[in-house]
Amino acid sequence: MSEITPFLKSLLSVSGLSGYEAPAAKLIEEKWRPLVDELTVSRLGSLHGLKKGSAAGSGKRPAIMIATHMDAIGLMVTEVVGEFLHITQVGGVDPRILPGTPVTVHASGGGVVEELFGVVAQPPARALPASVGDGPVPLKDLLIDVGLSAREAATKVRIGDLASFASEPVELSGEVISGHTLDNRASVAALTVALEELKGKAHAWDVWAVATVQEETVFGGAYTSAFALRPDLAVGVDVTFAKGPGASDWSTFPLGKGPTLAYGPNIHTYVFTKFKELADRLEIPYAVELAPKHSGTDTYAMQVTGEGIPSMVVGIPLRYMHTPVEMVALKDIQRAGRILAEFIAALDVDFLEKITWDE
Repeated sequence: MSEITPFLKSLLSVSGLSGYEAPAAKLIEEKWRPLVDELTVSRLGSLHGLKKGSAAGSGKRPAIMIATHMDAIGLMVTEVVGEFLHITQVGGVDPRILPGTPVTVHASGGGVVEELFGVVAQPPARALPASVGDGPVPLKDLLIDVGLSAREAATKVRIGDLASFASEPVELSGEVISGHTLDNRASVAALTVALEELKGKAHAWDVWAVATVQEETVFGGAYTSAFALRPDLAVGVDVTFAKGPGASDWSTFPLGKGPTLAYGPNIHTYVFTKFKELADRLEIPYAVELAPKHSGTDTYAMQVTGEGIPSMVVGIPLRYMHTPVEMVALKDIQRAGRILAEFIAALDVDFLEKITWDE
């Protein structure tokens, strides 16, 4: 369906855990370099792509920051016991989905990082504490088996080594893709779509396309990039909960029916209204997502950086969040990218002067 699919699949085939995003950053840098005027890396490792606006004048051009986090959840080795590796989580990992999951252990014991294929193993019931019973096995009782002898494992693997999901992305029927780390590399793909569309559109504002680090753990990239760039507006693009087994209708959204526009205290009402009016005018399907507290996205950090930044959240519905088989509709990625590009192109130089602070 989409020219963005090969790029997205490449992003879903590399690691890049929160705080260790370099493998993903390299691919994004290669893709974005022809699409922006300048590309730099923050002190924490976030990518900053600047696409200059056309507004004339002696002063600083207004700027909008679009943040899409590129980090992933995963695992970290806590102990090597015999042939097996004990683990903890990096970011939010549901241990119920781990047994049998293929992983890549990034082993550093040999002086250079060696990728070891492994699987998450669940001990038999008789070997587990009685307190576990018949319920899900806690993370502390799960192990990674990389097939090495005890001596080899002790030589190659170190405490603190990372383990990333190793399942490959798969295109399913209905123009849907499944794989690990669609949260949030689906949104990186959407921002890439927007940058490609902006090649053929005039826009007065400067655009900062940012692939942030550490969203899954501390929002470190969003805080520091927003502080460094000081944009006039900020938009966080992230995934949201799609309808799935047992999902409530009022808090989830269908696959393939367009992105979501979040509404709540983390979002500036005027900016939300302009996104909604634009989507209605262009007949881009969308749903309004209620976010009565903070959004749980990079916007949570960007909104309160510096003196405060009027902010917005655009969501891409995703099933099976924080699992190795996350699922999104490719057309939702395309639509999210299009509404971002159209909003940027529609920004007048005096947009900030028109912002009202009324409800």
